[in-house]
Amino acid sequence: MDSFIRKIHLAHQECSDCPSPKLIQTYFEDLLGLLFPEYSVQNIREEEEVKSRLENLQAQLASILTRNIHLHSGDGEKLAKRFFNDLEQVFDWINQDVDAMFAGDPAAKSRTEILRSYPGFYAIAAYRIAHLLLQLGIKLIPRMITEFAHSRTGIDIHPGAQIGQFFCIDHGTGVVIGETTVIGNQVKIYQGVTLGALSVDKADADTKRHPTIEDNVIIYAGATILGGKTVIGKNSVIGGNVWLTKSVLPGSKVYYQTQMHHEEGTVTEVYVFKNDIDLSQ
Repeated sequence: MDSFIRKIHLAHQECSDCPSPKLIQTYFEDLLGLLFPEYSVQNIREEEEVKSRLENLQAQLASILTRNIHLHSGDGEKLAKRFFNDLEQVFDWINQDVDAMFAGDPAAKSRTEILRSYPGFYAIAAYRIAHLLLQLGIKLIPRMITEFAHSRTGIDIHPGAQIGQFFCIDHGTGVVIGETTVIGNQVKIYQGVTLGALSVDKADADTKRHPTIEDNVIIYAGATILGGKTVIGKNSVIGGNVWLTKSVLPGSKVYYQTQMHHEEGTVTEVYVFKNDIDLSQ
């Protein structure tokens, strides 16, 4: 028992200044509630209160970063100030994502419905906030934010991914977007889509391991696209359950088609594609 106690005590000493997941979760939800009243427990009546709450959240972030200097290589207060200086663009981009979800989902009756109930909104908002923190050189906290969103929505977006404007995730459960994924503007993906890596070798950690999705691409449910050299050209449509490990030209349509062989009484599934892209080689 004494050995067990010492091990636990040592673990607590080594992580004495680590921000707890609960602290980061609470901070993120307070920030989200300020940016979007649909997530706020109390509506703001006066403009001065907005300023006060922004200043308070900036001070909280500065305090977290100052106490946890191993999470960054800069000045905690300056990093917090830079984050809030850049937050307006993140806010605008998240609103563009909401517009994309509203335009892309016939079932959506209002922006409020998306903000209050769509997992895609929550996961994308968490990603955009976490991505900004990561761009500032802050470690661990961005991943904690996106993993909290992952546990709540089933959508796993690494904060290191690069995602353009007007991004739409419909339904969303089971979506995985890897660390080095690059996604252009006006992209829409459905549930169960994986944008992953061909290799999981630790030596490849600093290389581009995940695909590039260019502008105006739609990826339907269950599709898997793998590899850092794989590029899905702009204006392409990737059908459900398609598995891709090579690039697709712009304007392509790739999907499965079931073929019945009457003489043999068998059924096979083959790729159908546009632009003469041979996916079988």
